[in-house]
Amino acid sequence: MLNLQNFTTLVQNAAAAVQGASTALLDLSVGSVLRAVLEASSSVALWLQWLILQVLSMTRAATSTGTNLDSWMADYGLTRLPAIAAEGNVTFSRFTPSNAALIPVGAEVRTADGTQSFAVIAVTTNPAWSAAQNGYAIAASVASVSVPVIALATGTAGNVQPNTITLLATAIPGIDQVTNPLAFTGGTNAESDTAFRARFVNYINSRSLATPIAIGNAIAGIQQGITYLLQENTDPAGNTEMGFFTVTINDGSGNPPASLITTVSAAIEAVRPVGSRYAVLPPTPIAAAISLTVTLSPAASLTTIAAEISTAITNFIATLAIGASLPISRLAQLAYDADPAVTNVTALSINGVNADLVPPATGVITAASVVVN
Repeated sequence: MLNLQNFTTLVQNAAAAVQGASTALLDLSVGSVLRAVLEASSSVALWLQWLILQVLSMTRAATSTGTNLDSWMADYGLTRLPAIAAEGNVTFSRFTPSNAALIPVGAEVRTADGTQSFAVIAVTTNPAWSAAQNGYAIAASVASVSVPVIALATGTAGNVQPNTITLLATAIPGIDQVTNPLAFTGGTNAESDTAFRARFVNYINSRSLATPIAIGNAIAGIQQGITYLLQENTDPAGNTEMGFFTVTINDGSGNPPASLITTVSAAIEAVRPVGSRYAVLPPTPIAAAISLTVTLSPAASLTTIAAEISTAITNFIATLAIGASLPISRLAQLAYDADPAVTNVTALSINGVNADLVPPATGVITAASVVVN
C-alpha cells in the first residue's frame, strides 16, 4: 500500500532531510532560495505520485473506468454490453386523405425540441407494409397509419414521452403530421462500469461449470435488460421431469422476439449440463389496465401531469421480474413521485379491482393502459 503524502508533508520532509544533513542552520523561511528549490522538487514529487496512482488504477478492474476497464476485460474475452436504441410506433396522418401515400423505410421524424431523431424501420407483419414499395402504404380515403420507428441514437434519451415526436424531418408527399401516442421504451445506455465488474465476477466463477449461475451468466451476456426464470426438473407445461429445465426470458416487452429466444438457446447450449434437456420460452403476458384519480395543486395541468404519471408507471412495470406482482400501493407512490403538484391519489384500480395483480410463476405484467383522471 502506498504511503501517500500531500504537498505540505513533502516540503516538510524535504526540509527536515536537508537540515539533518547540514552542520549549520539553514534558511528555510518563506521566500528563501533553498525553500523555493524544495517546494519545486516537492511539486514534481507530487506529480509523480499522481502518475503512479493513475497507473495503479488502470491495472486493476476494481479501479479502472471506461476504456481502461474495457481493455482490462478484453484480456479475458469479455466485452461491455452496448447501448440499445429505443423503439416504438408513430402515427403519420394527413388532413386530406384523397390520394394514396407511402411512408418509406428510413424516413426520419424528430421530437418537438429537435434533440431526438427516429427512423422508420421495416416490420413485415405490419398490415400497411408493402415489400414492393419498401415502405408502408396508405390507401386513398385512409387518414392515418401507425408504423414502427427506432431511435438513431442509442441510450435512454430515446425513451421519449407520449406526443413528443411531432416533427417530420423527411418530407413525405401526402403526409401532414406525425405523433407518438405512447411513450417509447427499450432504450438502454451502455453497460455501466459497476455492472460490468459484477458480470465479470459471475463470468469467472461460472467458467467450466454447468450450474444455474453459469446459465444465468450466459443469458446476461447477450444484451442488457434481459430477465429470466430458471425452473429445474420442470418441463414447459410445469410438470416435474428430472433432467429437464425450463428457462423463461423477458426483454422488458413481455413478448421477446423469436430471434432472442434462439440466441438465448444457443448461449445455454454452450454451458448446459451434459445429459440434460431444456426449453427456452417467452413469459405469459398479463395485461394491466390501470386507472387512478389525482388531485392537483392550483394552476397545475392535468394533461401534462397525466403523461408524467403514465410514463412513470409504464417504466416501472417494464422493470418487473418474471413472476413479480404489481402492488397497487406502489402505483400511488409512483403518482406522488411523478410531480410535486400531485396532492392526493384516489380510486386506484388494476383491471377494475382495487387489489394487487399477481401473475403466475412464468407470467410477466405488461401495461395495457394507464388512465389518469
